[in-house]
This record gives sequence, C-alpha cells and structure tokens, in this order.
Amino acid sequence: MADTEHIVGLIKEIPLFQSLKRRQLDTLARIFVERRCQAGEMLVPQDQSGYGFFVITAGSAKAIRRRSDGSEVVVNTFGPGDFFGEIALLDGGPRTASVIATEPIHCLVLPRENFLSALRRDGDMAVAILIELTRRFRSSLDAC
Repeated sequence: MADTEHIVGLIKEIPLFQSLKRRQLDTLARIFVERRCQAGEMLVPQDQSGYGFFVITAGSAKAIRRRSDGSEVVVNTFGPGDFFGEIALLDGGPRTASVIATEPIHCLVLPRENFLSALRRDGDMAVAILIELTRRFRSSLDAC
C-alpha cells in the first residue's frame, strides 16, 4: 500500500481537493485503495454505477464510449497524474464510458462509500468539495 504522505502529495494537486486542509487530505489519503491492471483490462465498464474516483499513478488508459449504433469512440486518454470519476463520488450514477488500461497500470481508487462517510464526518470538507464541483460545473457551462 502506498504511504499516506505519498498519496497526499498526489491528491493535493487534484483541483477537487486543492482547497482542503492538510488534516482533510490525510483523511482522504487513508481511504484510497490501490489497484493494478494489466493492458487490456477494464477499470470501469460503461453504464455500470460508479464505484469511485480514480487517480492514475503509472501506466495509461483510454475511455471508450459505446454509441447506440454499436460503434465506439475514444473520448479521453489518461496517464500518470490524470483522474476520473469525480461525479461518481457523489451520485454513484452510471459511467458514461468504459475505461480500459492500454498498458499495465497502477491507480489509487477512492471508493464512493468511504468518501461519503468522510464527508458526513467533516462538514467543512463537504462544503469545500461542493464549492469546487460547482466551479467546475460553471466553467464547463461557460465553455458551451
């Protein structure tokens, strides 16, 4: 298991967590779990409920969206330092794309239930994260 200090160093750079205090980052770092996948292995399948938030620490992956006509399109690629699944942390809704390792990959996963428990215990952390999610949502609307 990666040590807490290393995980804090990674997650404090993620916009969703940048405004958190050190003790809050420590709390989150303790509930991340490690996951390793081989090339070709699926990290998350499209249309299944979101398990949590992923941070890629080594390797690479691609997000593939299957269209209603059966065709597939690569909608994103991920490498070290990239992340996905922030909305799944809150709503647990279905994934909009499958994420598949394109080479052996190591990632840290913040399970949704563990995250929600941490938010219930620390209202200030919940407010800080909601503010950042709102900023991101507004920014995406402004881009349209």
